[in-house]
Amino acid sequence: MKNYFFNILFLLGFFVFPTHAAEKSKAPGNATLYIISPIDGESVSSPVKIVFGLKGMGVAPAGIKFNNTGHHHLLIDVAELPDVNSPIPSDDNHRHFGKGQTEAVIELEPGEHSLQLMLGDHMHIPHDPVVVSKKIKINVKGKEMPPQEETKCISNGYGGCK
Repeated sequence: MKNYFFNILFLLGFFVFPTHAAEKSKAPGNATLYIISPIDGESVSSPVKIVFGLKGMGVAPAGIKFNNTGHHHLLIDVAELPDVNSPIPSDDNHRHFGKGQTEAVIELEPGEHSLQLMLGDHMHIPHDPVVVSKKIKINVKGKEMPPQEETKCISNGYGGCK
């Protein structure tokens, strides 16, 4: 019974003193996050290969806490940055690359899209100071149909061609 009581107190501690309330992960002032490709204003076809760039810090998977590291989050068509004191959302507009990926191939609908990178720490929370890339715009072209060969049909008399 005594162990049960202490186990309950231990678990309650996570709710009363959440682990993410600890000090934010620090980023060096010279950290630079950027999109290597595609370049701003480029017209591309879907799927789009996006290559991430990072200087002044390293990449580590989510859940692994190393100083001066983080993992990439791709913001797609996001008007404002997410709350920098909370984990970055995970949805179609906020893509997580928590395995430490440095590039991605994603499907995008035809039209103009904005892309921006944000670095998250081991808990998906932005660093202090926030490490974010410049926002770029790309144009995704519609799928082009290959030209159809013109075929000549000579009726075989039965509704088909010979």
